[in-house]
Amino acid sequence: MHGTAVLLVLLAAVGHACWNLVAKRVPGGARFVWLYYTVSAVALAPVVGWFLLFGDEPARPSWLLAAAVTAVLHVVYGVVLQRGYAAGDLSVVYPLARGTGPLLSVLAAVLLLGERPGPLGVAGAALVITGVLVISSGGSGTTSGGRARRAGIGYGLLTGAVIAGYTLWDAYAVTALAVPPFVYFGTGALLQSLLLAPAVAAAPRQVGALWRRHRSEVLLVGLLSPAAYLLVLFAMRMAPVSLVAPMRELSIVLGGLAAWWMLGEANPVRRITGSGVVLAGITALALA
Repeated sequence: MHGTAVLLVLLAAVGHACWNLVAKRVPGGARFVWLYYTVSAVALAPVVGWFLLFGDEPARPSWLLAAAVTAVLHVVYGVVLQRGYAAGDLSVVYPLARGTGPLLSVLAAVLLLGERPGPLGVAGAALVITGVLVISSGGSGTTSGGRARRAGIGYGLLTGAVIAGYTLWDAYAVTALAVPPFVYFGTGALLQSLLLAPAVAAAPRQVGALWRRHRSEVLLVGLLSPAAYLLVLFAMRMAPVSLVAPMRELSIVLGGLAAWWMLGEANPVRRITGSGVVLAGITALALA
Protein backbone atom coordinates (compact mmCIF):
# COMPACT_ATOMS: atom_id res chain seq x y z
CA MET A 1 0.00 0.00 0.00
CA HIS A 2 1.31 3.46 -0.91
CA GLY A 3 3.13 5.06 2.04
CA THR A 4 1.36 8.40 1.70
CA ALA A 5 -2.02 6.65 1.64
CA VAL A 6 -1.11 4.78 4.83
CA LEU A 7 -0.19 8.05 6.58
CA LEU A 8 -3.39 9.77 5.44
CA VAL A 9 -5.58 6.90 6.65
CA LEU A 10 -3.85 6.70 10.03
CA LEU A 11 -4.25 10.45 10.59
CA ALA A 12 -7.90 10.15 9.55
CA ALA A 13 -8.43 7.36 12.08
CA VAL A 14 -7.16 9.55 14.91
CA GLY A 15 -9.44 12.41 13.86
CA HIS A 16 -12.42 10.09 13.47
CA ALA A 17 -12.01 8.56 16.92
CA CYS A 18 -11.71 12.03 18.47
CA TRP A 19 -14.87 13.44 16.94
CA ASN A 20 -16.88 10.32 17.79
CA LEU A 21 -15.79 10.59 21.42
CA VAL A 22 -16.97 14.20 21.46
CA ALA A 23 -20.25 13.34 19.71
CA LYS A 24 -21.05 10.64 22.29
CA ARG A 25 -21.27 13.33 24.97
CA VAL A 26 -23.80 15.53 23.16
CA PRO A 27 -27.59 14.94 23.10
CA GLY A 28 -29.90 16.37 20.48
CA GLY A 29 -30.01 13.79 17.70
CA ALA A 30 -30.76 15.38 14.34
CA ARG A 31 -30.35 18.90 15.75
CA PHE A 32 -26.76 18.23 16.75
CA VAL A 33 -26.05 16.53 13.41
CA TRP A 34 -27.47 19.55 11.55
CA LEU A 35 -25.36 21.97 13.56
CA TYR A 36 -22.08 20.22 12.86
CA TYR A 37 -22.95 19.64 9.19
CA THR A 38 -23.60 23.37 8.89
CA VAL A 39 -20.27 24.19 10.53
CA SER A 40 -18.56 21.85 8.04
CA ALA A 41 -20.32 23.49 5.10
CA VAL A 42 -19.36 27.00 6.21
CA ALA A 43 -15.75 26.00 6.87
CA LEU A 44 -15.35 24.37 3.46
CA ALA A 45 -17.26 26.97 1.42
CA PRO A 46 -14.22 29.19 0.64
CA VAL A 47 -12.16 26.18 -0.45
CA VAL A 48 -14.95 24.89 -2.68
CA GLY A 49 -15.37 28.34 -4.21
CA TRP A 50 -11.66 28.57 -4.96
CA PHE A 51 -11.63 25.17 -6.67
CA LEU A 52 -14.69 26.02 -8.76
CA LEU A 53 -13.27 29.37 -9.86
CA PHE A 54 -9.59 28.58 -10.27
CA GLY A 55 -9.35 24.81 -10.45
CA ASP A 56 -7.76 23.00 -13.38
CA GLU A 57 -11.03 21.35 -14.43
CA PRO A 58 -14.38 23.03 -15.10
CA ALA A 59 -17.27 21.91 -12.92
CA ARG A 60 -19.42 19.11 -14.33
CA PRO A 61 -23.07 18.20 -13.64
CA SER A 62 -21.91 14.77 -12.47
CA TRP A 63 -20.12 16.44 -9.56
CA LEU A 64 -23.39 17.76 -8.15
CA LEU A 65 -25.12 14.41 -8.62
CA ALA A 66 -22.27 12.62 -6.86
CA ALA A 67 -22.40 15.09 -3.96
CA ALA A 68 -26.19 14.70 -3.69
CA VAL A 69 -25.91 10.93 -3.34
CA THR A 70 -23.22 11.14 -0.67
CA ALA A 71 -25.22 13.83 1.14
CA VAL A 72 -28.22 11.51 1.50
CA LEU A 73 -26.04 8.63 2.68
CA HIS A 74 -24.15 10.79 5.19
CA VAL A 75 -27.36 12.28 6.61
CA VAL A 76 -28.68 8.77 7.23
CA TYR A 77 -25.31 7.83 8.75
CA GLY A 78 -25.19 10.85 11.07
CA VAL A 79 -28.74 10.46 12.37
CA VAL A 80 -28.53 6.69 12.88
CA LEU A 81 -25.14 6.96 14.59
CA GLN A 82 -26.31 9.69 16.95
CA ARG A 83 -29.43 7.70 17.87
CA GLY A 84 -27.25 4.69 18.47
CA TYR A 85 -25.06 6.67 20.87
CA ALA A 86 -28.18 7.77 22.74
CA ALA A 87 -29.50 4.20 23.01
CA GLY A 88 -26.34 2.15 23.61
CA ASP A 89 -22.72 2.18 24.68
CA LEU A 90 -20.02 3.76 22.55
CA SER A 91 -18.00 0.54 22.97
CA VAL A 92 -20.78 -1.47 21.28
CA VAL A 93 -22.15 0.93 18.67
CA TYR A 94 -18.82 2.28 17.46
CA PRO A 95 -16.91 -1.01 16.94
CA LEU A 96 -19.85 -2.75 15.27
CA ALA A 97 -20.45 0.19 12.95
CA ARG A 98 -16.80 0.52 12.04
CA GLY A 99 -16.37 -3.25 11.67
CA THR A 100 -19.45 -4.05 9.61
CA GLY A 101 -18.71 -1.17 7.26
CA PRO A 102 -15.28 -2.35 6.06
CA LEU A 103 -16.40 -5.97 5.87
CA LEU A 104 -19.20 -5.06 3.47
CA SER A 105 -16.95 -2.56 1.69
CA VAL A 106 -14.27 -5.16 1.00
CA LEU A 107 -16.81 -7.70 -0.26
CA ALA A 108 -18.49 -5.14 -2.51
CA ALA A 109 -15.16 -3.79 -3.79
CA VAL A 110 -14.19 -7.30 -4.87
CA LEU A 111 -17.59 -8.25 -6.29
CA LEU A 112 -18.68 -4.93 -7.82
CA LEU A 113 -15.53 -2.89 -8.47
CA GLY A 114 -13.35 -5.79 -9.55
CA GLU A 115 -10.60 -5.11 -6.99
CA ARG A 116 -8.26 -8.01 -6.24
CA PRO A 117 -6.33 -7.48 -2.99
CA GLY A 118 -3.36 -9.80 -2.56
CA PRO A 119 -3.04 -12.48 0.15
CA LEU A 120 -1.47 -10.07 2.63
CA GLY A 121 -4.26 -7.55 2.05
CA VAL A 122 -6.95 -10.20 2.55
CA ALA A 123 -5.24 -11.44 5.73
CA GLY A 124 -4.98 -7.89 7.06
CA ALA A 125 -8.65 -7.16 6.39
CA ALA A 126 -9.63 -10.43 8.10
CA LEU A 127 -7.54 -9.59 11.17
CA VAL A 128 -9.06 -6.12 11.43
CA ILE A 129 -12.61 -7.47 11.24
CA THR A 130 -11.80 -10.24 13.76
CA GLY A 131 -10.35 -7.69 16.16
CA VAL A 132 -13.47 -5.56 15.84
CA LEU A 133 -15.64 -8.54 16.75
CA VAL A 134 -13.46 -9.23 19.79
CA ILE A 135 -13.77 -5.63 20.96
CA SER A 136 -17.55 -5.57 20.50
CA SER A 137 -18.31 -9.03 21.99
CA GLY A 138 -19.26 -9.71 25.59
CA GLY A 139 -21.33 -7.69 28.02
CA SER A 140 -21.62 -3.95 27.81
CA GLY A 141 -20.39 -3.53 31.36
CA THR A 142 -22.70 -0.66 32.21
CA THR A 143 -25.85 -0.36 34.26
CA SER A 144 -27.94 0.08 31.13
CA GLY A 145 -28.26 -3.70 30.75
CA GLY A 146 -29.31 -5.96 27.91
CA ARG A 147 -31.81 -3.61 26.31
CA ALA A 148 -29.16 -0.96 25.72
CA ARG A 149 -26.80 -3.61 24.38
CA ARG A 150 -29.38 -4.95 21.92
CA ALA A 151 -30.18 -1.42 20.78
CA GLY A 152 -26.47 -0.70 20.41
CA ILE A 153 -25.96 -3.83 18.30
CA GLY A 154 -28.90 -2.97 16.04
CA TYR A 155 -27.82 0.61 15.49
CA GLY A 156 -24.20 -0.47 15.06
CA LEU A 157 -25.06 -2.95 12.30
CA LEU A 158 -27.34 -0.47 10.55
CA THR A 159 -24.69 2.23 10.71
CA GLY A 160 -22.13 -0.21 9.30
CA ALA A 161 -24.32 -0.93 6.29
CA VAL A 162 -24.63 2.80 5.59
CA ILE A 163 -20.85 3.21 6.00
CA ALA A 164 -20.28 0.54 3.34
CA GLY A 165 -22.67 2.34 1.01
CA TYR A 166 -21.06 5.75 1.26
CA THR A 167 -17.52 4.32 1.24
CA LEU A 168 -18.09 2.59 -2.09
CA TRP A 169 -19.91 5.55 -3.60
CA ASP A 170 -17.28 8.02 -2.44
CA ALA A 171 -14.47 5.88 -3.84
CA TYR A 172 -16.30 5.76 -7.17
CA ALA A 173 -16.92 9.53 -7.13
CA VAL A 174 -13.32 10.61 -6.49
CA THR A 175 -11.79 8.02 -8.84
CA ALA A 176 -14.12 7.10 -11.72
CA LEU A 177 -15.96 10.45 -11.76
CA ALA A 178 -12.77 12.37 -10.83
CA VAL A 179 -14.58 14.79 -8.50
CA PRO A 180 -12.01 16.86 -6.55
CA PRO A 181 -12.27 15.76 -2.88
CA PHE A 182 -12.66 19.29 -1.49
CA VAL A 183 -15.46 20.12 -3.94
CA TYR A 184 -17.08 16.75 -3.37
CA PHE A 185 -17.13 16.87 0.41
CA GLY A 186 -17.82 20.60 0.68
CA THR A 187 -20.81 20.44 -1.66
CA GLY A 188 -22.00 17.32 0.11
CA ALA A 189 -21.80 19.06 3.49
CA LEU A 190 -23.92 21.96 2.21
CA LEU A 191 -26.53 19.56 0.83
CA GLN A 192 -26.50 17.60 4.09
CA SER A 193 -27.28 20.76 6.03
CA LEU A 194 -30.12 21.61 3.65
CA LEU A 195 -31.56 18.09 3.84
CA LEU A 196 -31.72 18.20 7.63
CA ALA A 197 -32.99 21.79 7.85
CA PRO A 198 -36.73 20.86 7.74
CA ALA A 199 -36.24 18.46 10.64
CA VAL A 200 -34.83 21.19 12.88
CA ALA A 201 -36.87 24.17 11.60
CA ALA A 202 -39.79 23.28 13.86
CA ALA A 203 -37.68 23.63 17.00
CA PRO A 204 -35.49 26.75 16.62
CA ARG A 205 -35.33 27.35 20.38
CA GLN A 206 -34.04 23.85 21.05
CA VAL A 207 -31.44 24.28 18.31
CA GLY A 208 -30.34 27.60 19.81
CA ALA A 209 -30.15 26.12 23.29
CA LEU A 210 -28.13 23.16 22.02
CA TRP A 211 -25.71 25.53 20.28
CA ARG A 212 -25.24 27.62 23.43
CA ARG A 213 -24.66 24.61 25.68
CA HIS A 214 -22.46 22.60 23.31
CA ARG A 215 -20.87 25.18 21.02
CA SER A 216 -17.37 23.81 21.54
CA GLU A 217 -18.43 20.26 20.75
CA VAL A 218 -20.32 21.35 17.63
CA LEU A 219 -17.29 23.25 16.35
CA LEU A 220 -14.91 20.38 17.11
CA VAL A 221 -17.05 17.78 15.35
CA GLY A 222 -17.86 20.15 12.49
CA LEU A 223 -14.15 20.67 11.79
CA LEU A 224 -12.70 17.27 12.70
CA SER A 225 -15.26 15.23 10.78
CA PRO A 226 -14.58 16.74 7.33
CA ALA A 227 -10.84 16.91 7.97
CA ALA A 228 -10.70 13.20 8.79
CA TYR A 229 -12.83 12.15 5.85
CA LEU A 230 -11.04 14.35 3.34
CA LEU A 231 -7.85 12.50 4.23
CA VAL A 232 -9.65 9.24 3.41
CA LEU A 233 -10.89 10.57 0.07
CA PHE A 234 -7.35 11.50 -0.94
CA ALA A 235 -6.12 8.09 0.22
CA MET A 236 -8.73 6.35 -1.94
CA ARG A 237 -7.21 8.09 -4.96
CA MET A 238 -3.91 6.37 -4.17
CA ALA A 239 -4.94 2.92 -2.93
CA PRO A 240 -7.81 0.42 -3.44
CA VAL A 241 -10.86 0.87 -1.23
CA SER A 242 -10.56 -2.80 -0.21
CA LEU A 243 -7.35 -1.81 1.64
CA VAL A 244 -8.26 1.73 2.73
CA ALA A 245 -11.60 0.81 4.34
CA PRO A 246 -10.20 -1.75 6.80
CA MET A 247 -7.15 0.35 7.67
CA ARG A 248 -9.41 3.19 8.81
CA GLU A 249 -10.43 0.97 11.70
CA LEU A 250 -7.49 2.04 13.81
CA SER A 251 -10.13 4.47 15.03
CA ILE A 252 -11.83 1.50 16.74
CA VAL A 253 -8.74 0.88 18.85
CA LEU A 254 -8.60 4.53 19.87
CA GLY A 255 -12.36 4.87 20.36
CA GLY A 256 -12.66 1.67 22.40
CA LEU A 257 -9.78 2.56 24.70
CA ALA A 258 -11.10 6.10 25.13
CA ALA A 259 -14.56 4.73 26.01
CA TRP A 260 -12.97 2.70 28.81
CA TRP A 261 -10.58 5.39 30.03
CA MET A 262 -12.69 8.56 29.71
CA LEU A 263 -16.31 7.34 29.77
CA GLY A 264 -15.95 4.51 32.29
CA GLU A 265 -17.18 1.75 29.97
CA ALA A 266 -15.97 -1.71 30.99
CA ASN A 267 -14.09 -4.78 29.63
CA PRO A 268 -10.57 -3.33 29.30
CA VAL A 269 -8.96 -6.76 28.74
CA ARG A 270 -11.22 -7.48 25.79
CA ARG A 271 -10.58 -4.02 24.36
CA ILE A 272 -6.80 -4.39 24.60
CA THR A 273 -6.86 -7.91 23.11
CA GLY A 274 -9.07 -6.89 20.21
CA SER A 275 -7.05 -3.74 19.69
CA GLY A 276 -3.89 -5.81 19.31
CA VAL A 277 -5.55 -7.94 16.63
CA VAL A 278 -6.72 -4.82 14.80
CA LEU A 279 -3.22 -3.35 14.90
CA ALA A 280 -1.78 -6.59 13.49
CA GLY A 281 -4.27 -6.37 10.63
CA ILE A 282 -3.41 -2.73 9.98
CA THR A 283 0.28 -3.65 9.83
CA ALA A 284 -0.47 -6.32 7.23
CA LEU A 285 -2.52 -3.86 5.18
CA ALA A 286 0.29 -1.31 5.29
CA LEU A 287 2.67 -3.93 3.88
CA ALA A 288 0.23 -5.17 1.23
